[in-house]
Amino acid sequence: MDVEDTNGIGAILSFVLGWFIAQTGKLLGDIIRAGRPLSGREIIDCLVRSGGMPSGHTASFIALSVYLGMQFGFTSAIFALAICTSVIVIYDAVNVRYAVGEQGKLLNLIALDSKKNYKKQKVVEGHTVPQAIIGGIIGITIGIIMGNIF
Repeated sequence: MDVEDTNGIGAILSFVLGWFIAQTGKLLGDIIRAGRPLSGREIIDCLVRSGGMPSGHTASFIALSVYLGMQFGFTSAIFALAICTSVIVIYDAVNVRYAVGEQGKLLNLIALDSKKNYKKQKVVEGHTVPQAIIGGIIGITIGIIMGNIF
C-alpha cells in the first residue's frame, strides 16, 4: 500500500486511542486509590498529567508504530521512522523526564527546609520501566485492532 492510498485517519486514531486508553487507566487508578468520586478538576488533571501507570507516551507512539507497520509493512521506511521516534520518546519518558521529576521533588524538599521563601515548583513526572511496558502492551493491542479495522 502506498502512502497515497490512506488519508491518515487510522494513524491519527491509533495514536489518540492509545493515549486515551492509557490516560483512562490512570483515571481509574486514581478513582480506586481515592475511594470516592473525583471532582471535575481532579479528572482533568489526571487526564492531562504526565507520568504514572500506564505510560500514555508509550501507548500512543507504539499504537501508531504498530498501525503503520501493519499498513505499510514492518520493513517500510515509514515504520522505521515511527519506531525510531517511539524509542526516543520512550527513552526520554523513562530516563530523562523520570530523573527530572525526581530532582524536582528533591528541590521542593530542599526549598521547604530553606529559611528563604522559595515557591514550590511543579514537578513533571516521567515513567518507570513497568509503566512503559504496560503502555507498550496497550499500544500493541490498539495498533493491531486499528490495523485490522482500517
